[in-house]
Amino acid sequence: MRLLGKSIVITGAGSGLGRACALRFAAEGARLVCVDVSAERVGAVVAELTEAGHAAIGVTADVRDESRVAGAVEAAVDAYGRLDVMYANAGIMVPGLGRVPLEDLTVEAWDTTLGVNLTGVFLCAKHATRAMKQTGRGAILVTSSMAALRAYPGSHAYAASKGGVNSLVMNLSVELGKYGIRVNALCPSGGMSPNFLKPGDAPVDGKAYDELRTWDADRAPYPLKLATPPALADNAAAALFLVSDEAQWITGICLPTSDGGLMHTVSSQLKSGWQDKMAGKSPAVDGATV
Repeated sequence: MRLLGKSIVITGAGSGLGRACALRFAAEGARLVCVDVSAERVGAVVAELTEAGHAAIGVTADVRDESRVAGAVEAAVDAYGRLDVMYANAGIMVPGLGRVPLEDLTVEAWDTTLGVNLTGVFLCAKHATRAMKQTGRGAILVTSSMAALRAYPGSHAYAASKGGVNSLVMNLSVELGKYGIRVNALCPSGGMSPNFLKPGDAPVDGKAYDELRTWDADRAPYPLKLATPPALADNAAAALFLVSDEAQWITGICLPTSDGGLMHTVSSQLKSGWQDKMAGKSPAVDGATV
């Protein structure tokens, strides 16, 4: 088992990639603290894990609340004796889902997006570092986005927050390396959950948006053509590698995952209506990235 005995905190663990990673990490022997803003969702994933015989506890928290983030780290240390991995996965899309013109974007919407996506990552890293310094080793992983690397039309605050995440990751990797702490980020495009664009009380989709519709590789925007679509499992596999000891000499990278070659195109190829396509409101395949 690649994570046997490791103590791991995952934020945004109630749905999407966070949930997929909780299930995958547990199967690899990890002991988990699952964090989500939704008590119902975090309770459901913890129940699923414990019923399968895995070690998991739940914490309900908004990652903008420093006391709650600190409490999640304390819960891991109290339950498992230490913290080995912090996976700062929680994130939101800008209110309006990228449909609001720049001149109409409110300061409140900007602050909310950066609060969850960037300040939340800072708080996770801050409190994880305190715990990891005690053991002289650890890994911090962050879910960023291809939006930090390529233009996402209309997603001003979201793209800015993810660009800030990538810069923070690179800087922290240098600062924390002397303590044996690695810091990396995933920058997914495909293979992400429609829950990302749905209300917090929507049913949890256990698959990526590309998996939930008829897959047509020829119509998909990805240069790489495969018989199966990018899946949550593909991004979870990359996350698993980066938090495992197999990546013990990897730090400071922002890795595009499940991008299917989009990094080698001029832009992210987003087309009109991409928000609805990701949310599963259209059977169309083209133009959907995260």
